[in-house]
Amino acid sequence: MGNSSVLLVATSVERTYQEVEAALSGDYDMVRIQAGKDVIEAINAHEPAAIVLDLQIGNMGGVAACLEVRLESRAERIPIQKVFLLLDREADIFLAKEADADGWFVKPIDPLALQRLVTSETINQ
Repeated sequence: MGNSSVLLVATSVERTYQEVEAALSGDYDMVRIQAGKDVIEAINAHEPAAIVLDLQIGNMGGVAACLEVRLESRAERIPIQKVFLLLDREADIFLAKEADADGWFVKPIDPLALQRLVTSETINQ
């Protein structure tokens, strides 16, 4: 897996990043990107313990970015990653499952619940 102290967060929304940072910065060094197309490059550069993808990330959505991470992992071009999606509504859970996300969270963000989800999954990798 990756660097156990780095969490890659992909969102183009400042408020969403601030909420994730408030919930998880005590446990991880945060690395933020603002475009889905930058996810693979950021994985290679930072070797994160986990990735949090917002459903809406600039030019490429979180679902598409998650699918790309899974394809690149299966092709052994990047290490296997723990990927979590931040969803806009309950109906988006179907998309998270189809994208093979390790977990998801429907906004608004509950800091303690997000911390439990990400921390428990990265500890159990």
